[in-house]
Amino acid sequence: MNKKDLKKNYKKYYKQYYKQMHKKSKKKNVLILGAMVGAVTAATIYAKRQSQKHDSKKRSDAHNEINSKSKNENTSYEENNSNDRQFYFVGGGLASLAGAAYLIRDCGVEGKNIHILEGMKILGGSNDGAGNVEQGFVCRGGRMLNEETYENFWELFSSIPSLDMKGKSVTEEILNFDHLHPTHAQARLIDKHGNILNVKSMGFNNADRMALGKLMITPEEKLDDMTIEEWFSKTPHFFETNFWYMWQTTFAFQKWSSLFEFKRYMERMIFEFSRIETLEGVTRTPYNQYESVILPLKSYLDQNGVDFSINATVTDIDFADDDTITATAIHVEQDGNEEIIELNQGDLCFMTNACMTDSASLGDLYTPASYNVDKPISGELWSKVAKKKKGLGNPEPFFGHPEETNWESFTVTMKGNKLLKLIEEFSGNIPGSGALMTFKDSNWLMSIVVAAQPHFKNQPMDTTIFWGYGLYTDRIGDYVKKPMRDCTGEELLTELLHHLHMEEHMDEIMESVVNVIPCMMPYVDAQFQPRKMTDRPKVVPEGSTNFAMMSQFVEIPEDMVFTEEYSVRAARIAVYTLMGVNDKKICPVTPYKKDPKVLLKALKTAYR
Repeated sequence: MNKKDLKKNYKKYYKQYYKQMHKKSKKKNVLILGAMVGAVTAATIYAKRQSQKHDSKKRSDAHNEINSKSKNENTSYEENNSNDRQFYFVGGGLASLAGAAYLIRDCGVEGKNIHILEGMKILGGSNDGAGNVEQGFVCRGGRMLNEETYENFWELFSSIPSLDMKGKSVTEEILNFDHLHPTHAQARLIDKHGNILNVKSMGFNNADRMALGKLMITPEEKLDDMTIEEWFSKTPHFFETNFWYMWQTTFAFQKWSSLFEFKRYMERMIFEFSRIETLEGVTRTPYNQYESVILPLKSYLDQNGVDFSINATVTDIDFADDDTITATAIHVEQDGNEEIIELNQGDLCFMTNACMTDSASLGDLYTPASYNVDKPISGELWSKVAKKKKGLGNPEPFFGHPEETNWESFTVTMKGNKLLKLIEEFSGNIPGSGALMTFKDSNWLMSIVVAAQPHFKNQPMDTTIFWGYGLYTDRIGDYVKKPMRDCTGEELLTELLHHLHMEEHMDEIMESVVNVIPCMMPYVDAQFQPRKMTDRPKVVPEGSTNFAMMSQFVEIPEDMVFTEEYSVRAARIAVYTLMGVNDKKICPVTPYKKDPKVLLKALKTAYR
């Protein structure tokens, strides 16, 4: 498929599922092509020279991951979809729930034959949101969606009914809400004096542009184990730019994060590069991600009779003693009892190979969150499994360095809207329109975001909430002289109010606080760790007959981790591959990095 056809098909896709699209050369320019986005343009020119046939085949191979050793390769799902087949999902996060939905919707599997095993007392994985007005609300993280790049996410949820809008899908519900509450941050970066900084300029010098441009055309195969800091070591000024502060805090990158992932974000989100200062590309859900994403998906699965086992921890998976990767048994602990689930011929096993929030802990207004560096349960399972068969990845780079992968969030619940009104007056953004506000001089590199209110369905009209996080939890605060990870919720809010320079209102604000819940997550950035290409397993490993892995720790060519799309795409690849689905296609990664108009806009942005 050529570029023209691809764009035509993608527009058709948007028209079908979104209803509305997001609307919102001289010598000097020749020289510019040698710099940042110019290097990307060079990559575009190179790509155009390649055969269309080769490019199409490469995309197909990458996204479907069908290998010659798979026994399911030439078998249609209609032929193998007997009522006796059982389907097991290890983990109850978004990937597993999406995988179950694909089995029902696209493969005709009866829900009663689908079994989801979750070690926690609630489904959703990292897509959480809970609480009440008495004890306060909490979200460990905040999911920012993107209308232009979440191709499979929007497609799947276009078939999941909304719980609140009769006759509408979740996709329609989210996009309708977002279009009514557009994001346009007016206070993206704030200095230590409480001044809102002008971030129209990315702040690059020529060395920064050249280094970034070179990265964009460097093959991934040459970037094994490299960090962002190593790549930009000859231009440390890069880490002082407006771009770095904004890009880093939007996606939670660190200097020591993987260069792989940084490069993929630059390529995948090049569309957003030119509007990063306003975060106009952020798509928000009506409520927290648990209620807006997980609950409607769970309801769909319930209506189709899917079997859920809560507090059921998978401790091990057995494999056949041969050259294939064939799961034969699943070991489960539930309510103090151990069970072995035997897999019969035709049964499939889908495993979540690690979850970034498994080791998270909560505090409260007067209690710090504990810093628990034990390896996540799901990470332990991955370690066991990886030792049994080649091609199942290497978890060690991701879960062996908690000092590099941790950050801490906090959720503030208050009676009344005093503080939110003050933030609105300061920022110029009403709740739900401002996205992240980052205090760039903060020792903790603290950021906050005020969502549209209410953010929880059971949140009363006289109660307001907002969320924040800090990347450097081991550093002493600027005002509270303690490391962030040692602070109570009250101390975290105190530090924030000083950065907002709202000292005169502090007593009044503190009196209205219901709770401030800190959340320490030792491995929340684990998916960004430096790694080799081989450290992440394929979704369906070579030689697999009935086993797939789905998470933020599998390898999906061209796509970026730490996103809802990554989980859904992994699930779709897993189901379609193992079920031999040939009449439906996985939505490809939209090639914005090859779009001349997008690249030109990015080029201009780099020189603002």
